[in-house]
Formats: sequence, structure tokens, C-alpha cells
Amino acid sequence: MPLFKKRTVGKPGEWYYCLEHKKVEEGPECPAKDRFGPYATRAEAEHAMQTARERNLEWENDPKWHDAPAAGSPDDD
Repeated sequence: MPLFKKRTVGKPGEWYYCLEHKKVEEGPECPAKDRFGPYATRAEAEHAMQTARERNLEWENDPKWHDAPAAGSPDDD
């Protein structure tokens, strides 16, 4: 039995979206590796997956993201 219980980090009043349980949580209930957040409101946490999809789409369509490396850069190997 461990001497110290491993605690999740966060504070009550912060909202999270648990990726494993697919639910909104107030304060830390699940490990950080399984959640998005913190969010300021429950509504923001409820829309976490939609927000992630929108951001991924923005990044995929960002012209700077898909630029070819400049000539002579270390990535030219």
C-alpha cells in the first residue's frame, strides 16, 4: 500500500471533459491524461470535443503548417 495517494491536479470550480468516460466533471475526478481542461464554465467543457475538432481543422488548413522547409535547413537530409 502506498504511503501517499496520488492526487489529480485541479480545483473545484474548474470544469473538465473526461475522454474516457465522455462526461463533464467539476474539479479533477479522472487523471490528467484522460481529460481536456480546465474550462471556466460547464458549457465550455460540454463543447470540448467540438472545440478540438474546430481547432484541428484550423491547424490542418493553416498554410504556415504545410510550408516546405527552406533550402539549406536541417530538415533537407
